[in-house]
Amino acid sequence: MRKKNTLLQLFLNMLYISAFTFGGGFVIITLMKRKFCDELGWLEEKEMLDITALAQSSPGAIAVNAAILVGWKLAGAAGMAVAVTGTIIPPIAILSAISYIYEAFASNVYVGYVLKGMQAGVVAVLFDVVYTMGAGVVKAKSWLNYGLMAAAFLATAVWKINVVYIILAAVAVGILSRGYAKWREGKP
Repeated sequence: MRKKNTLLQLFLNMLYISAFTFGGGFVIITLMKRKFCDELGWLEEKEMLDITALAQSSPGAIAVNAAILVGWKLAGAAGMAVAVTGTIIPPIAILSAISYIYEAFASNVYVGYVLKGMQAGVVAVLFDVVYTMGAGVVKAKSWLNYGLMAAAFLATAVWKINVVYIILAAVAVGILSRGYAKWREGKP
């Protein structure tokens, strides 16, 4: 009976958190920490930090990854299924509802203005990310990093190479570079 109660409470909490959270995965993780660590005491703060790190580094949406990990930690496979279901129901319901009125919504002049403004905001955010990451590469003062950055730009912009191949090539160069550095230091 206790496990059923835990599963129901986990589902309802994840449903509530997902339905009323705007701002992305890190906002949801903050609310999950508040609920599962501070209020319910189901998780330790260190466990939530580990879950956050794993959720962020895994492919996919942070909120869903965190739900998988929290659910697994609290109630195994059943907890994982319940937590993920509670997390994905609100976005699916909202997107389904919006899809029915999308044409009327998209053809509205004012909505068009808002979307144009949002496009400008996305460009600004992308510029900020490129600037911040590029500044880190420049501060490192590594010719290898400069070359990788230039090669990645040319591969994308000029030669239209798929980004997946560029990432895999950068990973390979990083592994080889680190191996070479260890070899030069005399470490295996």
